[in-house]
Amino acid sequence: MAKPIQEDRSGVSFDNASCPLPLRHHDQIVIGHGSGGRMTNDLIRQVFLAHFRDPQLLLGNDFASLLPAQFRQGEGRLSVSTDAHIVKPLFFPGGDIGRLSVSGTVNDVAMAGAVPLYLTASFIIEEGLPMQVLEKVVASMTETAAQAHVAIIAGDTKVAEKGSVDQLFISTTGIGWIPENRIINGQSAQAGDAVILSGTMGDHGIAVLAERGELGFSTTIASDVAPLNDMIETLLRASPHTHVLRDPTRGGVATTLNEIAQQSHINILLQESALPVKKQVQAACEMLGFDPLYIANEGKLLAFIPETESAAALQSIRSHPLGRDAAIIGKVVPLEGETPRVLMKTLIGGKRIIDTLSGELLPRIC
Repeated sequence: MAKPIQEDRSGVSFDNASCPLPLRHHDQIVIGHGSGGRMTNDLIRQVFLAHFRDPQLLLGNDFASLLPAQFRQGEGRLSVSTDAHIVKPLFFPGGDIGRLSVSGTVNDVAMAGAVPLYLTASFIIEEGLPMQVLEKVVASMTETAAQAHVAIIAGDTKVAEKGSVDQLFISTTGIGWIPENRIINGQSAQAGDAVILSGTMGDHGIAVLAERGELGFSTTIASDVAPLNDMIETLLRASPHTHVLRDPTRGGVATTLNEIAQQSHINILLQESALPVKKQVQAACEMLGFDPLYIANEGKLLAFIPETESAAALQSIRSHPLGRDAAIIGKVVPLEGETPRVLMKTLIGGKRIIDTLSGELLPRIC
């Protein structure tokens, strides 16, 4: 039986960073790194503050203090999202748990049409994790945060006894600012909206599965994990009346569309011929009995766009490096009956129901 996580009541996170303590080197995480004492300070200074250089962190407090002017002048609203990230293995083609943790939360904040500004990060580290692994993850987070133009302003570390955590778990919270009059949410889809998918389905899930050596054949598929906020701003300039944005992560495109259909009380009709899937992903799914519609993505978005703006929206997404394979995959149609549904017109001309994912298709990929 796994041992319980060691409770740490010290309250120490990325604080006390300015204390002039001598640094001591360790090759791997030991339980003392979670004690709240000198070893915790060593870890914070040697690893986290060596990469996370935001002035709020360097003050050495256990909080970040933000002035209202730092958000935006004028009217608007906050967008706040929090997420936990576990993935096995920690490193995979196209990304790692650090890039995943930053991108995932930035994207959740941005799906409200917000401009992501700040992140906090919490690390639960298994005793025995090599220090170079942690440093590599933190460096990846720093690089991804810079790409997304967000600051990591506060954080916390806990060390769990060996066997009670699988290497490393990261939780992040994101804060962004939604400009005035920008209303984008899952309840706002309307009949006639075009449904745009910003790229190919299933890249992340298949890349992670392949890295585990569980496919039985080799593949060059890389995860699509990336922050999407820059592409979203490009889209919203072309389509200022965008109704819904959502990133189809766990459960894939099919489950995400079902969630939106329920929220907006609509039907969605997909065109199978329009669904973008890489040949390698399609081949892997056929061999394993998977449907790409249900495979996780970490660098794609679904957008519900008024028909009059759909052409401009599609062009704007395709103009961005992360959206070159974007396609209009369907549209919102009037609800028939009492139950919102996602339907798909198949290649042979029939229709079938696309239901929500039942259970877990692939473990530990987000």
